[in-house]
Amino acid sequence: MRITKYEHAALRIDEAGRTLIIDPGSFTTPLDDLAAVVAVVITHEHPDHWNASHLDRILRAAPGVPVFSTAGVATSAADHEITVVAPGDEVTVDGFTLRFFGGQHAVIHESMPQIENLGVLVNDELYYPGDSYAVPEGVEVNTLAAPIGAPWLKIGEAMDFVLAVAPRRCFGTHDMTLSGVGLTMHRQRLQWATEQGGGTFFELDPTQSLDV
Repeated sequence: MRITKYEHAALRIDEAGRTLIIDPGSFTTPLDDLAAVVAVVITHEHPDHWNASHLDRILRAAPGVPVFSTAGVATSAADHEITVVAPGDEVTVDGFTLRFFGGQHAVIHESMPQIENLGVLVNDELYYPGDSYAVPEGVEVNTLAAPIGAPWLKIGEAMDFVLAVAPRRCFGTHDMTLSGVGLTMHRQRLQWATEQGGGTFFELDPTQSLDV
């Protein structure tokens, strides 16, 4: 499996000639080489995790592929066909097995309503929690895409999340809100947390890949 990180929260997973796209949002530059896409996962409705132009671009290249997300995204993306999934669901599509966890977006502020959020485990290898610290209970996570910067994120809580998951491999995502200095600092903290469980932390910049 090859995992490619793009700007902010967007991930591309390639396995046996097939491609899965996760969270292509407004902070991500247009994706290309999309003909092999077999599915899209959108963790929640915030625009930094999906927008219509990205979705339309993917669907033009790979017509009819399923888009898995929350009921909130189905409402926001009413012009698109969204397959609604929930924590506890498992689906298999063309070589990818997707297991969903979580349920709620992390709290930004009490004045803002909480929305649905999905964590997703891909082929029992890669776990990405979306905008949450949802730990996939009972799962040994080999590779973790850990949120590293956000309006809702406190670095100590992000470190506790990595400590709780104890992945073999970890890299930071959700990072476009950070300066270069802030990104370096937060990577150092998540590297420390990863190493406490015997894992390895990888610094992935946009378009860099990790083979697992």
